[in-house]
Amino acid sequence: MSTSSVFLAGARSAARQAARHAADADARRGLHPEVVESLVDAGFARRFVPVSFGGEPLTFAELTEAVSAVGEGCASAAWIASLMAYNGRFATFLPQEGQKEVWADGPDTRFASGLVPHGSADAVPGGWRISGTWSYVSGAEIADWILLLVPASDTGTQPARFVAVEAAECTVNSTWFTLGMRGTASHSLTCDKVFVPGHRSFLAEDMFAGRNQVSDVAPSNMPLFAVAGLTFGAPVMGAARAAVGLAAESLAGVPGRPAKEAQQLSFARAAAEVEAASLLMTRMATTADGGIPDARTVARSRRDGAYAAQMFHGAVDQLFRGTGMRGQSDGDPLQRIWRDVQGAVRHGGLSFEPAALAYTQSLVSDG
Repeated sequence: MSTSSVFLAGARSAARQAARHAADADARRGLHPEVVESLVDAGFARRFVPVSFGGEPLTFAELTEAVSAVGEGCASAAWIASLMAYNGRFATFLPQEGQKEVWADGPDTRFASGLVPHGSADAVPGGWRISGTWSYVSGAEIADWILLLVPASDTGTQPARFVAVEAAECTVNSTWFTLGMRGTASHSLTCDKVFVPGHRSFLAEDMFAGRNQVSDVAPSNMPLFAVAGLTFGAPVMGAARAAVGLAAESLAGVPGRPAKEAQQLSFARAAAEVEAASLLMTRMATTADGGIPDARTVARSRRDGAYAAQMFHGAVDQLFRGTGMRGQSDGDPLQRIWRDVQGAVRHGGLSFEPAALAYTQSLVSDG
């Protein structure tokens, strides 16, 4: 079997494991250890790791389909699977010495990231002294390393930068109490005067722009907004596909009482919206696989990801409303999917308004 086939098979196996533990992840606000191991065993963590450190690169399209497959079992598990891969891509911006350190034990290193800028980095001999609390660090409890975004200094003398901190040097604060995506365990994380050597740091503007100072491989030089919609949208795509499957099962109704015509029409519309949004996701992925896009194409991909998320959200909401009182039950899986999608689409990486404005302004500037 090809590397791609093996990976997808592993992802589907992880999806089955995640589905078995989905209700448990929702209740415990974190993934079951067996699910975490299944994601690592499938190879999500090594997808963007340099080959020199044991990585097994695949295309963005292949990764998107694999993450979506996990999302059909559990959206939270897919979210962590996606971040295992894409946070590893962030780590490729580290200087070579830093990469050697974080991948010293092999390519399956688990990364989490704090992308909401916070804290401070005080320059000290040999590196930085990091302090602060970062919000929404998905998977912090299961990570080996944390990539934290430190904002620019008030004086402007130090630009915003990412630092790689060993997870053991941080404190995870139990702050993740949410309507949906509970299994992502997106708690806050605190560092208190943690020393970070200079080789475990890189400029934030390089990562956002896709200017990798170490690697000339295309995935490592991809602008953030060219693929952010894939990172956060693929789990939602999987969840939406699962919702369509669950809703389809209810169309037969009960003996002697088939689903009303209005419900059948609503289902067809929602299913079409999920398929149409999936096509937008596919275009984003194949565009990224085609090489480094120009600014206008990046803006289009950013728009596509945000709009696809809106379509998934609307479709799942429509399917959920079609279940009536039955869908309100705590034990109904469609209710959990609805909550997960409600939470996921509110991530900043899927926000439509800034994506739409960036796209429109790219057209105006070209004119």
